[in-house]
Amino acid sequence: MDSAFFISSFLFISDEVPSVQSTEMFVNYELTSVLPRGNISGSRSYEDTTIEIEFKSFAGKYPAFKLLNTSTSPLTIVWDLCTFIGEDGRAQRVIGRNTAYEDRGKSIPPTLLIPDTHVEDIFLPVESIERADGGWVIRDSIPKRGGSTVRLALTVESQGKRTTYIFSFESVMEKMVFVEGGQFTMGDNSSDEKRKHEVVLTYDLYMKKYPVTFEEFDAFCSACAIERPEDSGWGRGKRPVINVSWQDAAAYCNWLSIRDGLPEAYDWNGNLLNAEGEITRDLTQVTGYRLPSEAEWEYAAKGGRKSKGYKYAGSNDVDEVAWYYRSHSCSKTKEVARKAANELGLFDMSGNIWEWCSDFYGPYADSEVTNPYNDSGSRRVIRGGSWLNSTEGVRIASRCSDSPDRKRNDLGFRICRTVSR
Repeated sequence: MDSAFFISSFLFISDEVPSVQSTEMFVNYELTSVLPRGNISGSRSYEDTTIEIEFKSFAGKYPAFKLLNTSTSPLTIVWDLCTFIGEDGRAQRVIGRNTAYEDRGKSIPPTLLIPDTHVEDIFLPVESIERADGGWVIRDSIPKRGGSTVRLALTVESQGKRTTYIFSFESVMEKMVFVEGGQFTMGDNSSDEKRKHEVVLTYDLYMKKYPVTFEEFDAFCSACAIERPEDSGWGRGKRPVINVSWQDAAAYCNWLSIRDGLPEAYDWNGNLLNAEGEITRDLTQVTGYRLPSEAEWEYAAKGGRKSKGYKYAGSNDVDEVAWYYRSHSCSKTKEVARKAANELGLFDMSGNIWEWCSDFYGPYADSEVTNPYNDSGSRRVIRGGSWLNSTEGVRIASRCSDSPDRKRNDLGFRICRTVSR
């Protein structure tokens, strides 16, 4: 068994599966700044001489948090001065868990005394809570798109003095692209790509704009205390990670899911897992980070619903979008996102490196299929072609496979996530 995969195998067998508190949960926001200034640790915690606050996962539109009074005096939260500020700059009314949902139309108690032990509270927008199936359902999770900012204004009072904290959260989804589901023709008329057939994807997903880089994968290696993959002497940083097996890629996905409070997408044997940790082949039930299926990959490479029918991912001119053999790539990988993107804003779908897909390699279906996923076989799909291939090999339709424990200097991966509904 591969040593790096073995060392990081705990990522596949974690006993703790994060609980999902809403019908849709995105945990793609990081705490980036706070006023007044104090000490920000990691991507979720802040501390000064008055408070220590740790933000948890985002449920509904807003995050749960744990607040500790670090001063020597009783502390009060002034509820009527606590609010979230949306992307449009407008404040939004919130309520706390201690306020009964049945009383949501009444005024919120203006203050809450916090003892010198911590309390937990979840803030939710009033309009996001609905009565359904004998219980309360939380809707309208975030983010709906990347690059957005959410701010929490939290006012506390101690010894007659009020302090208003402004917590700013930035979405890290700017590295992901929204791919709306749809129908497309998969395959071509060349060798393994024959049997052109219709594929229907009934769900949406987020796909990473570019392949996972050395910079990103090295962070995983450091966190898990495992050996970093070789870079073949070409450099690390923004270059796509190479010399990683399928198992390494799946372990990275699980680590990322755990870090962001999501259920793991893979078990020890490489099976897909749903939100309850049960084996599934239904991609709509997998909520953690994962590798794209072959169908998802080709659909996204073609531009999804925005497709213009190009031969390569984003153009019929291969030099506009791909690093390939004899394209001045100097016979090695290049930093990601240096060529043009495709119709969806995805980079390097043609050339630079081959990319691991989640499912096993096999013959195409000979009729229309919905949400296909091949969960049996011995070799995993790889797509996209690389710096080592000719123009023929970096076509969107080009497909190949390799053993899941294989490591190559022209093979890496990108990640995706199913959009929950």
